[in-house]
Amino acid sequence: MASVEGIPCLLMRGGTSKGAFFLASDLPAEPDERDGLLLRIMGTPDPRQIDGVGGAHPLTSKVAVISPSPDDGADVDYLFLQLGVDTAFVTDRQNCGNILAGVGPFAVECGLVPAGRDHTEVRIRMINTDSIATARFATPGGVVDYDGGLAIDGVPGTAGAIELNFEGTAGSSTGALFPSGRVLDRVSDVDVTCVDNGMPSVLLRAADLGVTGHESPADLEADAGLAARLAGLRLGAAGLMGMGDVSGATVPKLVLLAAPREGGVIATRSFLPLRVHTSIGVLGALTVAAGVLADGSVGHDLAVLPSPGAPFRIEHPTGHFDVEVAVEPFRDGFTVTRSAALRTARKIFEGRVFPRPRL
Repeated sequence: MASVEGIPCLLMRGGTSKGAFFLASDLPAEPDERDGLLLRIMGTPDPRQIDGVGGAHPLTSKVAVISPSPDDGADVDYLFLQLGVDTAFVTDRQNCGNILAGVGPFAVECGLVPAGRDHTEVRIRMINTDSIATARFATPGGVVDYDGGLAIDGVPGTAGAIELNFEGTAGSSTGALFPSGRVLDRVSDVDVTCVDNGMPSVLLRAADLGVTGHESPADLEADAGLAARLAGLRLGAAGLMGMGDVSGATVPKLVLLAAPREGGVIATRSFLPLRVHTSIGVLGALTVAAGVLADGSVGHDLAVLPSPGAPFRIEHPTGHFDVEVAVEPFRDGFTVTRSAALRTARKIFEGRVFPRPRL
């Protein structure tokens, strides 16, 4: 795997993220060796990632590693890796539903799954959380069609719809939809809801932190006092969620909630955990919806809840994101009976990537 030959790679936009997609067989099997190679491919550590294919933001410093699945219930395995930008780290402690949108098309492009005549369904085992998602997308004539009329806020123009239906996301990282055993907790005198519907998250009322929840990402990132307070709250909530020391991890995410202003159900500002998401992640949106739907949670009384069967519209800094989530009481808690979303993806380039020499 000499760098002079390059490594097969497909750069794709998935939802509102962008990442490098690889076949597992084209990367080192040993995790440390693999991660070191990926850091050099992305150009990390460097705030501009000038010597790699990373885009100088957590949303564009992502990797998908795909392989045929040994699981009879899945077609392919998908390992998501989040890479640092100015800090050299690689973590598999979270999943990514936006990058997931590109996994089905990638599997067809690479011959892992045969294309259907009109549409193709790919069952994807998400290794990070050991849960399943089914992607359905157009393949007229047996070729992935990335064109279409679906617009998603945070991405210019329109593209072909990719239907994502999730199974087993509730508690997939922490063991329970509400991992503390409650829908409402208190950390450092602030009400929080700890919830995991595919993305371990801590929901907070923006007003409890002295902000409106409608600020721009740049304004929130510039508030050093807010950042320090959120860091403490995240560590405290992670303890309640049974996640241990998360000081060096990217989860749980923090989501500030506010009453909607643009006809949605709830307004959000998501922290990654330091940078602020310009929209909201797929699994983050599914998790927010599940948390807000539960009576007694932090966001329940702020929300303008949708009528039965209507999409759950989440407002974010660049628009909105519609998801379908159903939460029902179950024994001593709640269970999720549906989690689904529409995304788009696009193949940007296919070829070989040449990693930066070792520093």
